[in-house]
Amino acid sequence: MISYIRGELCDIEEQKAIVDVNGVGYGIYMPQQALSLLPPMGQQVKIHTYLNIREDAMQLFGFLTKEDLNVFRLLIGVNGIGPKAGLNILSCLSPDELRFAVLSGDAKAISATPGIGKKTAEKLILELKDKLNIEDMLEHAAHGGDSEDLASGTDTASNTMQAEAVQALTALGYGSAESLRAVKKSSPECSSVEDILKEALKFLL
Repeated sequence: MISYIRGELCDIEEQKAIVDVNGVGYGIYMPQQALSLLPPMGQQVKIHTYLNIREDAMQLFGFLTKEDLNVFRLLIGVNGIGPKAGLNILSCLSPDELRFAVLSGDAKAISATPGIGKKTAEKLILELKDKLNIEDMLEHAAHGGDSEDLASGTDTASNTMQAEAVQALTALGYGSAESLRAVKKSSPECSSVEDILKEALKFLL
């Protein structure tokens, strides 16, 4: 099994990054949002990978952090969600947005993915709801990703306030994905849930 690929970014094709490792070019399928975060051509990258073996092909699917790879693994563990469908979902929703869509029961956000119907989205929510935790999600977001790959710090109180703010916004009728995005834009200097909500609402109104 190939756990990760480290090498020079050579090219970006549709849904695929090409990474040169000692003269061998690896084509790695990645979500569009992850592709947009890759460094300029010629720079070194480390991509956490999942190897999918079929009768007619071997495919590598890649993510920028182990946490994002773990979300992908959970996705394809749902009956009816294959690697390509999982990749399409994570191209429409970031891993954090998907986490909250599952936790808030937002089937509409998930079924916005081409090829994913309402019943499949509801099944996905049912199977993954107990496997995800909103505070873990926000802690991951606050850290900016994998502790192995990026510098990080811990602020449990801040994560809890952000979680409460997101839940409050969804209770007001805002979508889970847009609520999460707005809360993540709030200043780290916010000292209460009310402060976070005030700033988040500026992005939503």
